[in-house]
Amino acid sequence: MNTTTSVRRRTLAAAVMAVALTAAAVPSTAAALSRTPGPGRAAGIPVAGRGESARLGYQKAVVVQVMRGVFERGDTSVVDRFVRPDYIQHSPLAPDGAEALKAFGSAFRGQYPDARFDIRRVISEGDLVLVHSHVVLTPGTRGIAVFDIFRFQGGRIAEHWDVVQDVPATTANGNDMFSTLSRPQTEAPGPARLTEYNKKLVTAFVEQYLVKKDLSAIDTYVGPEYHQHNPYIPDGVAGAKAGLGAYYAQFPQLVAAPKRVIAEGDLVAVHSHTVNVPGERGQAVVDLFRVRGGRIVEHWDVVQDVPETSANDNTMF
Repeated sequence: MNTTTSVRRRTLAAAVMAVALTAAAVPSTAAALSRTPGPGRAAGIPVAGRGESARLGYQKAVVVQVMRGVFERGDTSVVDRFVRPDYIQHSPLAPDGAEALKAFGSAFRGQYPDARFDIRRVISEGDLVLVHSHVVLTPGTRGIAVFDIFRFQGGRIAEHWDVVQDVPATTANGNDMFSTLSRPQTEAPGPARLTEYNKKLVTAFVEQYLVKKDLSAIDTYVGPEYHQHNPYIPDGVAGAKAGLGAYYAQFPQLVAAPKRVIAEGDLVAVHSHTVNVPGERGQAVVDLFRVRGGRIVEHWDVVQDVPETSANDNTMF
């Protein structure tokens, strides 16, 4: 998580953009699979595996397809086809409902016709899909880091959360906010057999180091090879201890409340609400951890201040 509250993420276009990533959904998985030749294809989307593996792959593939379709090609027909009319929106700049998404999609393409979505990681567990993206609204700019979380219901997007952050010019660790540095250098999640173990490990780590503010958790759960992508924290284990130690000293009344955990293979994401000082609105945070050999070896995150007002009544959590 960020070590300073002085750096504000107030780029209006960035926040509005991330809102619109909810303009995605899928038809009923079972029905779509039954209409297509074989279990590997649904509504024209290739899906590997069978059963749960196919369902998760289908959810991920559809999210990527619709993000590119709506926001790079301006195809808002997918909103009519695939978004639940009663979907719930948690991004503070958009109201609920599919019609609002259609209107936003059209306006977005008009304002940012050259916007590009560099989707770096997509993981899915249960009915949730998490997408980690580098979005450049205008060519030549640094862009924004975005985490989107989608919840599927009956094969369609039912709910959406997001967290957005401007990409800074420099970082304290020399790493960007998106690359993979730990071995193997792939952005795809590891084997599904690792999901349950790694989810439990990261959940225990977050409870100890973030909720209880116990830095000894770093010695227990973090490996000696630790790559940091938070732009305000130095690299390595020593950097994590120093950065978080300073943060906890600055905000001794910090309260952190994890809201949901999503895991696939070696990647585990935690969506949290942190409040530095009692009475403040706090920040929405998504932390993404990579686990190898029972130790955390890499970390990415995005932090956004909770705004005073919202276009919906659902909160960011």
